[in-house]
Amino acid sequence: MSHQLHRAGLRALRIGGFSRLLRPRALLWLSGLLLLALGLLLFGVSRGSLPVPASSLARALFMPQMLSGEQHYVVWDLRLPRLCMALLCGAMLGMAGAAMQSMTRNGLADPGLIGVKEGASVAVLTLVFSFPAVSVVWRPLAGMAGGLLAAGLVIALARDVSRPRFVLLGIGLSWTFAAGIGLFMTTADVRDVQTAMLWLAGSLQAASWPLLGVALCWALPAALILLLTARAADVAQLGNQAATGLGVRLMLLNGLRVFAPVLLTAASVSCVGSLGFVGLIAPHMARFLLRGGERALLWGSALLGGLLVLAADTIGRLAFAPLQLPAGIVIALVGGPFFLLLLWQRRDRL
Repeated sequence: MSHQLHRAGLRALRIGGFSRLLRPRALLWLSGLLLLALGLLLFGVSRGSLPVPASSLARALFMPQMLSGEQHYVVWDLRLPRLCMALLCGAMLGMAGAAMQSMTRNGLADPGLIGVKEGASVAVLTLVFSFPAVSVVWRPLAGMAGGLLAAGLVIALARDVSRPRFVLLGIGLSWTFAAGIGLFMTTADVRDVQTAMLWLAGSLQAASWPLLGVALCWALPAALILLLTARAADVAQLGNQAATGLGVRLMLLNGLRVFAPVLLTAASVSCVGSLGFVGLIAPHMARFLLRGGERALLWGSALLGGLLVLAADTIGRLAFAPLQLPAGIVIALVGGPFFLLLLWQRRDRL
């Protein structure tokens, strides 16, 4: 038995009565991705219009009272919340995409490709411009309502989430919502249009500690749902009959694994706007790097999604200074060709 585990790349960890199978290669990759994310975050903190020398970085982070007023404002009120928001929203979208692809058994599935992101965007824009005095706490609720409505409509029309028409119907619904947003852009006040365009492009300029707290409050329960149902999701990959025979309640499982990605996507859209293709790219990268079950895929997709958004925001902020490109535009430059490549690989199955 031990020899078979070694051949499969697994190791048994036993501490007293506790026993767990681990995959050292996956743990090594996850640790490396986490260190890379921390390194990129520190790089982003130190670079900008007001550079922070490497010798002063530790003091800036751990002894902020020793900074000047300008340095404290730039590091703690502008850069750190923005970078942490990029990591968090990227992780939410990566995890949402991984769960959606596993549930639908379709590598093209992504909250942005089945109308969830656009539905959430329409709901949040309606709330913001109809009730401008409403607190940001209510934005994820509006986004969740719009996202659930879009997902429910696509599921009802497709009738089977594992077939390619599920994604194709989602793309069509996304275009319909995009047309509604375009109609708003051509008829609204120019100041509202400028605000909406910057937000829809996936900009992190408005990130703040309170907004980060709101995103975190919605992200934690949704991520917990996905992690707690990961083992049942692995069993569900064997097929509906086998999963039912092994005691998996498929209706409840699918309901939870639709609700949690919608919640993650709605929270991200509500805070930073539309960041396309993150939920599509990150799970594929995680599958390429990691070999494991659903839990490893979720963690890997979260880390890679956070890295993608953090890298895109850093490039958009520094590469064209003093002009700043929204992170959503930088990601779209990579995500568009990636999506076309996936379509080409699956051309015989669509």
